[in-house]
Amino acid sequence: MTTFLGNPVTLEGTRLSAGEEMPNFTVTTTDLTDIQPMEKRGKKIILAVPSVDTAVCSMELAKFMNLIKGQDEVEVISVSMDLPFALTRWCQAENNKQLLTTSDYKDRDFAKKTGTYMKENGLLARSVFVTDEDGVLTHVQYVDEVSEDPDYDAALIAAGLKK
Repeated sequence: MTTFLGNPVTLEGTRLSAGEEMPNFTVTTTDLTDIQPMEKRGKKIILAVPSVDTAVCSMELAKFMNLIKGQDEVEVISVSMDLPFALTRWCQAENNKQLLTTSDYKDRDFAKKTGTYMKENGLLARSVFVTDEDGVLTHVQYVDEVSEDPDYDAALIAAGLKK
């Protein structure tokens, strides 16, 4: 069961599991361009699902940003319901040049395809998805309490960055 500040929430969409192929989805970048990140192949991808306007989420992205410094074989992509303008503000404040920050605000395509849409508040539930170079999920975590951190170590191990 997933909770948000201790209250149960309903996750809508298709829940994913390790071993499945990560579905392609469309999200919007900070320059308002729509992209499909899963069309990329050849790199491991960590998909982090936070909101940059909350303290825990902002720290989560900053932590992933620092953990992957110098790791060219892994890309971190954040997906949230934050507007691209909020993502731009966060990137500028954090001097982010490593993470690709994207928004699912238009069509909720990511939310539907990953089972992360919280019906009660219209936000995405904190989760982490790690894919191999071919887009196959090697790690999936739907964080039980949305206001808590994900398991960074498990994500890094799945991405081959930690033993």
